[in-house]
Amino acid sequence: MLIVLAGLAYCVVAVFAILRFTNRRVVQSTEPFAATVLKPVHGLEVELFENLCSFCEQDAASFQVIFGVGRPDDPAIDVIRRVIERYPQLDLTLVIDDRPVAGNPKVANLQNMIAGAKYELLVIADADMRVDRSYLRALAAEFVDERVGAATCLYAGMPRGGLASQLAALQLNDQFAPSVLVATLSGDPRFCLGSTMAVRRGALEAIGGFAALSPHLADDYMLGSLLRARGYRVVLSRYVVANIVAEPGIRALLQHELRWARTIRSVQTLGYVCSFVTFPLPFALLWAVLFPTTIAAWVAVALTLAARFGMHAAMRRAFALTQVAAPAWLLPLRDCLGLGVWVAGLFGSTVRWKDQQLGVTDLLRNAGDL
Repeated sequence: MLIVLAGLAYCVVAVFAILRFTNRRVVQSTEPFAATVLKPVHGLEVELFENLCSFCEQDAASFQVIFGVGRPDDPAIDVIRRVIERYPQLDLTLVIDDRPVAGNPKVANLQNMIAGAKYELLVIADADMRVDRSYLRALAAEFVDERVGAATCLYAGMPRGGLASQLAALQLNDQFAPSVLVATLSGDPRFCLGSTMAVRRGALEAIGGFAALSPHLADDYMLGSLLRARGYRVVLSRYVVANIVAEPGIRALLQHELRWARTIRSVQTLGYVCSFVTFPLPFALLWAVLFPTTIAAWVAVALTLAARFGMHAAMRRAFALTQVAAPAWLLPLRDCLGLGVWVAGLFGSTVRWKDQQLGVTDLLRNAGDL
C-alpha cells in the first residue's frame, strides 16, 4: 500500500511538472547566430531521409550540417548523399571515417566529424529525430545567458508501425518525459538528452572535448554532468523534438529499453532504484489480485488508473500530440512492461547497441564521481 501511495504522490508531482512545462513558451532568437549541426548516423533509421532533411530546412541565415558515418559500407551513406543533392545551396558535408578513436561508437563518430565544424554553437542530434524550421532559432535563444554551456530538448515519441512501436512511444511520452520534468523541478538538469545536445564550442573544449565522453556509454548524461562540474548551466528548452519510433517487435523493444535502463542505473544508481514509484498501477493491480476482497485495493486501482490517464492527457497537451500518439488504453500494459524492464535493469552490466555488445563498467566506475 505504501508503494501505491508513493506512486500516487509521484503522479501528482509529475502532473504539476508537466503543467509547469506546458505553460512555458518557446522563445526564438531574434539575433543573428551561426550553428554547426552534427548528425552522427549509423544504419537505416525509419524515415531517415525525412529526418535528415528536417535539419536542413532551418530558418537560419548561417548554419552547416555535417553528417558522419563510421563505416564505408553503411547503407545510410546513399540516403545522406540524396539529402546533400537535394540542397545544393546549403553547407552540407559527409564524413566517412572508421577510426575507432573512442570506446563509444557515437562519440568516435563525433570526434571524427568535429574538425569540419565552423561555428561556435554545436548542435548534436540523433538520426531518428525530426524538427521544424524554428528548431535552431529556439536553441540559439537559450544561449543569450553567457552562463549556459548546453541546452537540451525533450522528445515526443511518434510511433510508426504496430504494438511494439506504440508501446515504445508511450514509454517516451508517459514514463521518461515526466520523470525528466520532475527532475528539473529542483533546478537546471545535470544531464543532456540524445535528442538534442546543443553546446558552446568553448564549453566543450573546457571539459576536454568529445574525448572526455569517449569512455562513457551515456555520452549525453556525461556531457551535462561535466559541464555542470565546470560551472556552466545546462538548460531544458521548451522546444520538443519529434522522435520517429519504429520497433520491429517486442524483443527489439525490450533490448532497447533494457539498454536505457542499465545505462541510467550506471550513472544514477540511487535514482534508478527509487524509480519504482513511477509504476504505481502494476503494484495496485498486484495488490488487488492478491487481496481481491479488499475494497482499498480496488480503490487504489481506480485512483492509479485515473492518475495515469491524467498524466497521459497532460503530456499530450504539453507535446501537442494528436492522431500520431499511441492510444491511452495501452497504458496498463505499458506500465507492467516498464516495471519488468526496471527489474531486469537492476542486474547485468552489458547492453546491446545497434549490432554491438557494449559494457557499462566504465560508467559504473565513474558514477560516484559525478
